[in-house]
Amino acid sequence: MKDDRRALVLAGGGITGIAWELGMIAGLAELGVDLSRADLVIGTSAGSVAGAQLRSGRPIEQLYEEQLAEARGELSSELGKRTMLHWALLGLAPGREERARRRIGKAALASRTVPESDRRSVIQSRLPEQRWPTEPLKVTAVDASTGEFVVFDRESGVPLVDAVGASCAVPTVWPPVTIQGRRYIDGGVRSSANADLAQGYGRVVVLAPFAASVRRSGRVGNQLEKLGPHVHSAVVMPDANTKRAMGSNPLDPAFRSDAAKAGRSQARLVRDSVAVAWGEPPS
Repeated sequence: MKDDRRALVLAGGGITGIAWELGMIAGLAELGVDLSRADLVIGTSAGSVAGAQLRSGRPIEQLYEEQLAEARGELSSELGKRTMLHWALLGLAPGREERARRRIGKAALASRTVPESDRRSVIQSRLPEQRWPTEPLKVTAVDASTGEFVVFDRESGVPLVDAVGASCAVPTVWPPVTIQGRRYIDGGVRSSANADLAQGYGRVVVLAPFAASVRRSGRVGNQLEKLGPHVHSAVVMPDANTKRAMGSNPLDPAFRSDAAKAGRSQARLVRDSVAVAWGEPPS
């Protein structure tokens, strides 16, 4: 029997990535492709915020409009090429993947950042609903000490704000999040999307503001291939116009509104390819 269950994969990409994803989802909904009806939402880093918002029960138009408002309560930081090069060098050093992730975790644990409580308040302010949704949502993170990849959901016994905070704990930029005595960092350390968690779903749409991966196993295309030849999938990434609108620093709240508008505008260009993967009729 053909599996037509649908998984929406929301990848990492900072504050502007959250805005672009919500703008894209709002734009596609307006065009008749409703990604909010996913049987499963998988969120990594920025995608965990967008996923939690999407599963909150609030209308997508309201979530979109909130992205256009002034970003209050956000902590601005910078994710530059130097930081990303540092991650790449740690991740590409010899050894198994968990060992590489441990190296990044060690650097995160040793870094001086804002207090963990301050960052938690920011994450809490982003969530319209503080409880886990009843509809399936998976949030990814990495144990900073062991390098183990972890997936939080409603059955994990972990508060939603802590799971999302862990998934968004960009190494050396934001503090690792403490959960039940362990410290966790950004799920993007394993993969920006972690699309392989959609195993068993016949239709998969990936929104990826930032899809680079230093290791082949973490790349979106390779992960989708592992889902099997009969899976209908679409990967949407920012186009050139959208990249300009999002700016060069994904952690800068000043570009949030422009990123949301760009996502909504770009939806027109990808509508049919997403519709086919989602099982909706083309326009």
